[in-house]
Amino acid sequence: MTNNLSVVINSDAQQVWTMLREPAKVGQWHGWEADDLAAEINEIYFKDTVVEGPDHTSLTVDGGDEFSLKPVPTGTRVSVTRAALDHNSEWAAWDEDITQSWLTFLQQLRFALEHHPHGKRRTAFFSVPGGDGSAIDKLGLRDIPAPGEPYSLTLATGEEISGRVWYRTNHQVGLTVHSYAEHGDGLLIVADQPPIAEVRPDGGSMVIVSTYDLGAHRLEELRGSWDSWRAENYPTSDPVHAG
Repeated sequence: MTNNLSVVINSDAQQVWTMLREPAKVGQWHGWEADDLAAEINEIYFKDTVVEGPDHTSLTVDGGDEFSLKPVPTGTRVSVTRAALDHNSEWAAWDEDITQSWLTFLQQLRFALEHHPHGKRRTAFFSVPGGDGSAIDKLGLRDIPAPGEPYSLTLATGEEISGRVWYRTNHQVGLTVHSYAEHGDGLLIVADQPPIAEVRPDGGSMVIVSTYDLGAHRLEELRGSWDSWRAENYPTSDPVHAG
């Protein structure tokens, strides 16, 4: 398995471009709900250093990383090419972390366009230190089927989930989850994160739960279940952040 910063999305290039160029739409796929999400989106995608290609097939975001959109028979291939980094710069230590983040964001973009192009997501998010073990391993997700295949399993949280394997790489697992949406599917992403000296020397893991149209009681129940599992397995970690 490789961490390839390229996905094929079953949407035309104009739909993809719109999802990249309207702040409210970016907010429905990028990352997770947080107080600073709008500011982060503005910094990455809409700062005055951002360059739009004249034909709407390329976008160079702040920092120099470039999206490219290419029509293919099954939709649009969307790729991110990382900018060359000066490895003496303050960002050098974050290089692999940024690459892993782009991988997550591309899969979130693909999911939003293919499953909920007009939907409003609600998320739960938490990150945990690496010294207590990989969240992928602890949740029992290391031996899932190949991408595109159906799965059904009981998470270590005690929750029974089913859907299809959205993607898997060396360090990340994405699953569509029937019970995370009133209609269609939600998305579960579990990612192991690389070590960064003085920030997370042992690495870590993060979990992003994206739900759609769930009632308040079900949403609270879901978040509570994840928070209980987090507290039991990673007692020094911060509580689940709910949007």
